[in-house]
Amino acid sequence: MGAAADPARLEVFHHLFAAAAEEMGASLMRSAFSQNIKERRDFSCALFDADGHMVAQAAHLPVHLGSAPPSLAAARAAIDMRPGDVVVLNDPYQGGTHLPDITLVAPVFLPGARTPDFYSVNRAHHADVGGATPGSMAPARDVHGEGLRIPPVRLVRGGAIDREVLALLLANMRVPAEREGDLLAQWAASRVGAERLLEMVAEHGREEVVRYGAALRNWTADLMRVLRRSLPLGEAAFEDHLEWPAAPGGRVHVRLKVTFPRRGKLRFDFTQSDPVSDGPVNTVRAVTVSAVFYVLRLLLPPGTPTNEGVLRDVEILTRPGTICDAVYPAPVAAGNVETSQRLVDVCLGALAQLVPNRIPAGSAGTMSNLTFGASDGSFAYYETIGGGAGGGPEGPGAHALQTHMTNTRNTPIEALENDLPVLVVATDVRRGSGGAGAAPGGDGIRKRLHFFAPVRVSFIGDRQETGPAGSVGGCSGEPGTVRMRPLGARRDRPLGSKVSLDLAVGDELEIHTPGGGGHGRVTARRR
Repeated sequence: MGAAADPARLEVFHHLFAAAAEEMGASLMRSAFSQNIKERRDFSCALFDADGHMVAQAAHLPVHLGSAPPSLAAARAAIDMRPGDVVVLNDPYQGGTHLPDITLVAPVFLPGARTPDFYSVNRAHHADVGGATPGSMAPARDVHGEGLRIPPVRLVRGGAIDREVLALLLANMRVPAEREGDLLAQWAASRVGAERLLEMVAEHGREEVVRYGAALRNWTADLMRVLRRSLPLGEAAFEDHLEWPAAPGGRVHVRLKVTFPRRGKLRFDFTQSDPVSDGPVNTVRAVTVSAVFYVLRLLLPPGTPTNEGVLRDVEILTRPGTICDAVYPAPVAAGNVETSQRLVDVCLGALAQLVPNRIPAGSAGTMSNLTFGASDGSFAYYETIGGGAGGGPEGPGAHALQTHMTNTRNTPIEALENDLPVLVVATDVRRGSGGAGAAPGGDGIRKRLHFFAPVRVSFIGDRQETGPAGSVGGCSGEPGTVRMRPLGARRDRPLGSKVSLDLAVGDELEIHTPGGGGHGRVTARRR
C-alpha cells in the first residue's frame, strides 16, 4: 500500500464509491418496468476491484451483502470477459441465491487495459422467472419446478445485446416484455457504475483509486478488529426452526455455534443444521454468509464502509447438503427470503448470550412473500409484506416495516390497483401484535385483497406456529396468519404458511404478519 492513507481522502473515496453504487440503484429503479423493482426497489448494486473484492455496496438489500461476491466469482471463472460484455446468471449453485434474483456482471476496463480493473454488479428480483407457478416462489420438489436456471452466460457482447440469449431467457418467463424491460434496466445500471469508475480514474488516476479502494477495505477490517476486542471471549449456541409440514415434526432446524477465541478468527459454525428438505426452505451457502455479514455489520459503528473487510477475520462453517448449504437439485425459493431471516435470528440469539445489552428481541422473522398471476401468463406480481421489529436496549420496535435481511418498500395501492385486477380492501397496522416488554415489539401488518380475475396465488412465509421471541423477559410477538374467503362465503378459511392455490373472481385473501418480540420484563401484557 505504500504510505498510509490520508484520512480526509479516505472519507472522500468512501463517499465516491458509495455514491456510484447508489446512482446505479437510482438508474435501475427509474428504468425498470416491474412494480417489484421500480416501486418496491427489490435490488442491490455494488462495485468490486480487479480481484473480485467488494469495494462498496449501496444501502439496498442486506441479503445481498455477502451473496453478491460468489456471483462475481462464478462469472469470472466461467467467462473470459471482454470490453462491453455483460454476464447474466441466477443459478443458486453457481453463485446465485434463488432463481428470481438475476445478477448482471459488467467488467470495467480502463484505457489500454487487457484485463478488467473493476466490476460493476447489480442484482434484481424479477417478478417471474418461469417454473410451475406465476411468480416463481411457490413450494416445489426441486429447483427445476421453481423456474429457469441461468448459468453464467454473456447477455451483452462487445456492447451489443445477444438477442439469441435474450430470446431463450424470455421464452421461459411469464410477461416477457416486462422481463426484458427489467433486464435492460439492469444493463443500464451496470453502465452507470462503469462510467462513474472511469470518471473517478480520470480525475484521480488509476493508482489512487485502486489504492483507496483497498484502503477502504482495510479500514473496515480494522473496525472489525476493534469490535472484536470489545466482545467477550467464549462460545454460545443457539437454534431455531422454519415451518415445513412434510419435515419431521413439521420443522426444519437451523443450528449455530459461535466462538470468539483469544486468537484466530471469529467462528460461526452451522454444520449441525438439518439436512435439506423437500420443501423450499433450503438455502445456499452464499445466503448463510450474507446473514453473518449483515449481523456483524449491525455491530459496527454507523458510517462504516460496507465491503469485504467485514468478513476478513471471520470463519463461516457450513456442511454441504444441509439447509444452510443446499446442493443441486434442492429447492431454494424460500432460502433467500425466509431462511435468511432465520439465520439472522440464530446469529442474534447466540450473540445475545455474549452481549445481551446490544441485541434486540426477535423481529417478524419472515418476509411474508406473496405472488399471484394469470394462468395465461399475461401478468405476474410479487411482493413482500413487512412486520414488526423487535424491541431492544435502545427502545421499542418499529411498526409495519421490513426487517433485517430485506429493505424493500411496499407497492403503492394506486400502482397495484392500476396495473392489476385486484382491489386492496385493507392495508393497515395490526394493532396489539407486538410483544409486551419494557421496550415493546413493533406491530405487524394486516392486508386484504379482492381479486377481479382468476389468479394462481402463492404465499411463502413463516412464524405462524410461534411468534418472534421476546428477550430479557419480554413477551413474544403474535404469530402471522393467512386466510382466504371464497365469493359468497361468510367466514375466512385458514391456510398454511407455504401454500399455492387458485382463486376465482370475487375471492379474497387476508394476510396478518407477525409482530416483533418485546425486550425487558413487564408485569402485564400490553393491550
